This record gives sequence, C-alpha cells and structure tokens, in this order.
Amino acid sequence: MKNRILTLWVLIALLAASSCRTSGPGTPARTVAEFFNKYENRSGFKATDWSAGLTTRLLLLKLGNLGGDNELTQAISAVRSVKVLTFSPTTGSARELVAEGLTKEVDGLLANERYKPLPVTAEAGTTVMRYSAREQGDRVKEVVATGNVQGAPESFMLVAISGDFTKSQVDKLVRFLPNVSGELAK
Repeated sequence: MKNRILTLWVLIALLAASSCRTSGPGTPARTVAEFFNKYENRSGFKATDWSAGLTTRLLLLKLGNLGGDNELTQAISAVRSVKVLTFSPTTGSARELVAEGLTKEVDGLLANERYKPLPVTAEAGTTVMRYSAREQGDRVKEVVATGNVQGAPESFMLVAISGDFTKSQVDKLVRFLPNVSGELAK
C-alpha cells in the first residue's frame, strides 16, 4: 500500500515538473494564436497581421528584386496569412523577458503543439532565425520563425506563416525569409 502511494506521489511530481516551463508574465500560451493574443496589446510589442493578397504582392515584389526561382514563387503564392510579433526591449527587465521568458515560452508551446524543428538556421546580417513547421500528412500547414529584429540583437520576433506548402517549398521559403524579415517587422 505504501509502495503504491509513494509511486502515485512520484508520478504526480514528475507530471507537474514536466508540465512546468519558464515563460513570460502570466500563464504560458499553449498555441501560437494564444501567444499572439497574450502579447499583441502589451506595451512595447507590435503585432502585424497581413492578408494573403498584400503579403503575396509585397513578397513577390521583393522576390523579383532578389531573382527568385519558380518554386519560391509557388511557395509565396501558397501563403494564406502572415502574423508578425516584435518586441524591442528598452530596460533590463525587458531584456530578461526576451532572453528567458519569450523564447522559452515559444519553445514550450511549439513542443507541446508538435511543431517539428527545421534544420535550417538562417542568418541575414544581425538577424538569426530558427524555424519550426506544423505538418499534416506530406504538406506543411504552418511555418513559425523565431529570432530577433534586424539590427536589434536583443529584440524578439515571431513570424507565423500559414498556407499549404510542400516540404521543398518550405525549404525555399525559410532560406528567403531572413532577407525580408526587416520588411516584415516594420
């Protein structure tokens, strides 16, 4: 009997420890949409939600300037929406929020929602991006990029791109995204 009670307490403790994660203020977000809702109206955060038509036109214009290929054009055409959340800290506690809270909260929610980390870490100037994708069958339905705002290494940026992509198109898209991250953050 004592053995079962002890086992039960150990199991409860392990479950509690595994469900805890460091995060920003308040309850940790469980989805990308909740993360946007949690922070978009807070002081210092800037949220941008782009429709597919505007996004496609802006990215195709930039693509034309970069000399993109057909598969990248198809990937951009498959974009349904782009959401961008940026935060540039101005105080020490805000820098700690970026360094500890925001990044860990996003990492936790991506793991909980079974986003698959993509092996590409792309850099453009001072912008370093990490990517994760949510797949459905052989298609990618959402690509999430986390990193910093170009020219502000202590900042935070989250980009969520929803659409219907092949894995090859996602590869082209994540190689292209750092080149336009400055425009996305504006």
